[in-house]
Amino acid sequence: MDVPVYNMQGESVGSMSIDEAVLGGSLNPQLIKQAYVCYHANLRQGSARTKGRGQVEGSTRKIYKQKGTGRARHGDKKAPQFRKGGHVHEKRRTREDYRLSMPKKMRRKANLNALLAKLVDNEVKVIDRITFETPSTKGMAGLLSSLGINRTVLVALPEGSVNARLSARNIDDVTLCRTDQLTAWNLLNSRFVVIEKAELEAFLAGPHVQVGKDAKVEPRGRKAAGTNNGEAA
Repeated sequence: MDVPVYNMQGESVGSMSIDEAVLGGSLNPQLIKQAYVCYHANLRQGSARTKGRGQVEGSTRKIYKQKGTGRARHGDKKAPQFRKGGHVHEKRRTREDYRLSMPKKMRRKANLNALLAKLVDNEVKVIDRITFETPSTKGMAGLLSSLGINRTVLVALPEGSVNARLSARNIDDVTLCRTDQLTAWNLLNSRFVVIEKAELEAFLAGPHVQVGKDAKVEPRGRKAAGTNNGEAA
């Protein structure tokens, strides 16, 4: 699969060859959905609470006298039947666990397959290099406009791209993430994906594509034995 590469002005400056077999070869919608649901569920904190009548803010004064009015007997206005009153059976659990688990190799396959789906639909815009001398929201907006992006977009940036990150953070419908954090969740939550060519090549050559036995035998991205801070002994 050949993917066009653009420059900062939106002009095509070449192409990039991507092996579809590395991304799973063919789309697996069931696997992608399973990963999407898993990532979505794991974002839930499980800390939702509701307040009973004893926890609602307000006065505890009796709203009218007990007898002689012809109306029902009431205490304060925090009873459940009143507006802004407490809940009858409030949620008191300490924390609910909605977390789902998924094997690492299946997650990686799903992430790669989601990227393949974006590539098949021509929704991945590969840039030769995204550089800004100073933060410029106008410059980033111009870049996205020159690429024909008119919907939500995920911009994957290297870890040290401070100016590019500051340039994109205030633009509507733009989501930022590091390249090593590309998942089926954030890929599918945006219509387009913008990424540097070098970063995409590093992603496809890194540990994220290890979905076989080599992921355990020879894992990539791990410090070699007998090294100090990643340097050879």
